[in-house]
Amino acid sequence: MADRIMKVVVVGGVAGGMSFAARARRLSEEAEIVVLERDEYVSFANCGLPYHLAGEIPDRASLLLHTPASLAASLALDVRTGHEVVSVDTANRSVRVLRRADGTEYDEAYDALVLSTGATPLVPPIPGVDLPQVRVLRTVPDVDGLRALVEAGARRAVVAGAGFIGLEVAEALRHRGLEVAVVDLADQVLPPLDPEMAVAVEQALVGAGVDVRTSTSVTAVEPDDGTPADGTADDGPRGAVRVRLSDGAVLPADLVLLSVGVRPETTLARAAGLTLGERGTVHVDEHLRTSDPHVYAVGDAVEVVDAVTGAPAAVPLAGPANRQGRAAANHLFGRRGGRTPVLGTAIVRVFDTVAASTGRSEKALRQAGIAHHVVHLHPGHHAGYYPGARALHLKLVFAPDGRVLGAQATGSEGVDKRIDVVATAIRAGMTVEDLAELELAYAPPFGSAKDPVNMAGFMASNVLAGDLTVWRGRDLGTLPGGAVLLDARSPKEFAAGHLPGALNIPHTDLRARLAEVPAGVPVRVYCASGFRSYLALRVLRQSGWDDVASLSGGLATFRLERPDVTLETGAPDRPLVGSAPHSR
Repeated sequence: MADRIMKVVVVGGVAGGMSFAARARRLSEEAEIVVLERDEYVSFANCGLPYHLAGEIPDRASLLLHTPASLAASLALDVRTGHEVVSVDTANRSVRVLRRADGTEYDEAYDALVLSTGATPLVPPIPGVDLPQVRVLRTVPDVDGLRALVEAGARRAVVAGAGFIGLEVAEALRHRGLEVAVVDLADQVLPPLDPEMAVAVEQALVGAGVDVRTSTSVTAVEPDDGTPADGTADDGPRGAVRVRLSDGAVLPADLVLLSVGVRPETTLARAAGLTLGERGTVHVDEHLRTSDPHVYAVGDAVEVVDAVTGAPAAVPLAGPANRQGRAAANHLFGRRGGRTPVLGTAIVRVFDTVAASTGRSEKALRQAGIAHHVVHLHPGHHAGYYPGARALHLKLVFAPDGRVLGAQATGSEGVDKRIDVVATAIRAGMTVEDLAELELAYAPPFGSAKDPVNMAGFMASNVLAGDLTVWRGRDLGTLPGGAVLLDARSPKEFAAGHLPGALNIPHTDLRARLAEVPAGVPVRVYCASGFRSYLALRVLRQSGWDDVASLSGGLATFRLERPDVTLETGAPDRPLVGSAPHSR
C-alpha cells in the first residue's frame, strides 16, 4: 500500500490519532490524510487540564496544541472538527459522517482506517448525576465548565474518586480556595499503589485541608433546598447540592466531580463487527491492526499487553497512545517494528508530595499468583551532607530469578528520576544485579555515589543471595514461636517509641552483647529504615544465629503498613533475666 497514493481516514484526534496522522505525513507526502474529530478541539493537552483549573496554567490557549488550520499548514492534513463518525462499513471501506453543525451526513471512503476513539468517563448510575453541578474532566469544554462553577462562587466540592485525575482536581480546587472532600470506595487513595505507598499521599491531602473519606462511595446527589437532610434542625453548611454517601454521611457541595474511572469507547468498533478483547477493548495485533486488516486502532480504546505479566490489559495513558499512533503509521507505510508492551508508568503531584509507579504492584502480583520479592528503602534524594536532602520512600518488586517487576516511590524531589530509571530497566529486561551496577549521574546536589536505584539493587541482590531475609509489618502478629524482636537503634530512639516486647541492643554494641540474645530462637531485627538492622543481621548470621530477618524499610515503612500498632515508650531494659548466654 505504501507504493501508491492512498487515502487514510483517522477517527478521533488528540494523542493516538494525531500521533498517527503526524507520523504518516512525515512518511508519505502523497497520502491523503483526513482526520475526523467530533468535538471542537482535535489536539489539546488533556493532562494539563487540572493545572489550568488550578490557575497554574493561566492561559487556556496554552492547552491547545494545534488547530485544523495549523495542522493543514504544517502537515497538509485535512482536519475536520465537529464531524462525528457514526458508522463504519468495512465491506465497502467507508465511514458515515455526521456534520454536527447542521445535522447532515455524508460518506467518506478510505483505503486504511484508524480508530482513535479514546475512552469516556464512567458515570455511576445514581440519582442526580444529571444535575448541572455534577461534572467530569476529560476535555477542554469540561475544564471550561468547572472553571465557570468556581468563578461563579463555588465554595465546596466533592471529588468522587481518589485516582490520579481525582487527586489532581482536588489539589486544583484547594488552590482555588474551595473546601474539598475526596471520596473513594477503595480503602486507600491512589488504588493502583500498594497501601503503604499511598499513605504519604493521603497525609499530604489531609495536611492541605482535604477531607479524605475512603471505603465509601457516592450514592446520590440531590438539590439542597434547605430542608434538613436528617430531619433535624439544619444549622450546618449549605451547598447547591447534597452528596449522599454509602456510610450515611451527607456532604454539602457546589461542585461534584466524578472521577471513578473510564471505559473504552468501542461503539464504532463493536457495531462494525471488529473483535473485542476480554476487557471490552479493541483487540489489535502487534502492528495495531484490528480483526479487519484495513482498520487500525490506537489509544485508550485498544487492548495492550502488560509488559510484566504478558496478559491483556487496558492502560488509558497518553504515553502509550502516542507510541501506538506512531507504530501504526510505521507499519502502514512499510517501516519495521510494532507496538511495545505497556508498563503503565505514572506519576502524580499532590501538594508537596510526589508519587510514581512503574510495572506491577505487589498487590497485583499477589492477586495474579506471581512469585515475587519486595524491598523498601528510605534514602535521601541527593547526598545527605549536601544541604536540602529530602527522603524518598522507594519500593522495588522483583522476581525470584532477579528480573525487575515494578517499583513505586513517594517523596518530594527525585521521585521521577528513580522511577524512570527502573522503568527503563524493566523495558530492557534487566535484573536487580543490573540495577546495582548502573552508572548514574552523580554530584552532591543531584544524587549520591550509591544512588537510591543502586541501593535498591544491592538490597534485592542480597535477598536473592540469601544474605538478607526481610520480614514485613504484616508479619508482626504471626512471628515464629519464641521469636525475639531486636531493636538495633540507640537507647534514645528506643525510648521514644519501639515495638512492644522488643529488646534493645544498638547495632554498634551487638558484638559485645551477643550473650543477651537468646540462643537458638528466631530473631526479627528492626531499626529506623532498615540499614542498621541489616548490619545487625549480618553479625548474628555469622555468629551462629540461623533464623534472622530484618524489617523491610524499618519503622519508617512499618508505621505505614501497621498504623494499628501503637509503639511503646520508655527506656530499654538491660539484659533479659534468665537468658542463657549464646555459645559461639
